[in-house]
Order: sequence, then C-alpha cells, then structure tokens
Amino acid sequence: AAVSTRRDQDQLMLPAGERLLWQGQPTVKALLLRVFHLRLVLAYFAALFGARVVAGMLDHQPLAASLASASSLVTPVALAALLLTGLAVLYSRTTRYTITSRRVLLQFGAVLPMTLNVPFKQIARADVRLFADDSGDLPLGVTAQQRLSYLLLWPHARPWRLNEVEPMLRGVTNAREVAEILAKALVAASDDAVAAQPLPAANGQPQGASPAGAVANAA
Repeated sequence: AAVSTRRDQDQLMLPAGERLLWQGQPTVKALLLRVFHLRLVLAYFAALFGARVVAGMLDHQPLAASLASASSLVTPVALAALLLTGLAVLYSRTTRYTITSRRVLLQFGAVLPMTLNVPFKQIARADVRLFADDSGDLPLGVTAQQRLSYLLLWPHARPWRLNEVEPMLRGVTNAREVAEILAKALVAASDDAVAAQPLPAANGQPQGASPAGAVANAA
C-alpha cells in the first residue's frame, strides 16, 4: 500500500487491462452518526439541559424559570450540529473509494488530497460490517511493507486499530453488494496469480501452467 498526494480527485487513469468495478463515497449520514457521533453530542446536551432544570428546581426556582435558564443551551447545540454536519458533508464530497480488477483505491483529503493504493496482492483479509440502513464499512487487512499512519488515514481506517492499521471503505451504500464485488475481484485476481505461476516439470525445468503445456508434458 502506498499513500501519495493527488491534485485532481476526479481524474482516475487506469493502466491497460485494468477494469473499473465500482466507485462510491461515504454517505453524509454515516459520517455524521458513526464518525462525528452526532447522537452522542445531542445526548450530552440533553443530559446537560435536564441537569440544569433539576438544579433550578432544587434551588426552589419556578419550573418556567428553570426551563428558560436551560434554554440557553439551544444556541451551542445548534452550532455543534451545524459544525458536525458541515464536516460530514466536506469529508463525503472529498472522498472517493474505487475497486478495480487489480486494486482498491482510497482518495481522500479536503486540505491535502491523497490517494492510498492497495493492490490485491497486499490484501490479506477483507471484512464487512452491515448496518440497518444498508450502509456498511469494509476494513482491509493489509500486508504492506510501508507502515500506515492511522492519523493520516482517519476516518478511513478501522477504529482502534492503532498498531495494525486497517484501511476502510467507510459508510458506503449497498455495502453487501460492494463486499460481493470486492470478494469476486479478489478471488479472480488470486486465480489469475496461481495460473500465471510456472509448474515444475520432471526434468527440473519450469513449465508453463497452460492446459496445452500440461497435455504436452503428459504425452
């Protein structure tokens, strides 16, 4: 796997013989809920609102006065929700995931656009986690010589895997279908690699793995 900077995110040039199988990007909803944790933020402010109301009532304030005092939290709640939504939109629009017949590409970065190139031969494992809205995450277990940086890949990395960083296609729609596309591509690439390996012959010289060569040797 190799990380490189890129200038044009919309431009993807594939080598001859390599086919584009799928492209997508994380959904705003997935980033907002599972990366920026909007629900936890709202729950925090809701708990803070309730605590202020209860504290006011224990201080013998009228209920209306306690509610009015706690309502001052509306502005920071709105600002927090607006900020997190803006970040989710930004990260979604500046990210593209690509699966080809030979590799997985992660293009990301709002300030410094970058590309992570993961050839199939470096993918040791591919998992999928599905959610109720048919979106999902696809983490990749890689065997790269270059150590990947969790901070550099975030949020396109499996959470809490700091020592063995796993790149991840995060929050993609129709995740089950995408996982099937990736699985078939990995199997096809593995079969092609096995077929391309030479077979040992009786005289100790390598022999091509084509059916015609095998028949000729048997004869």
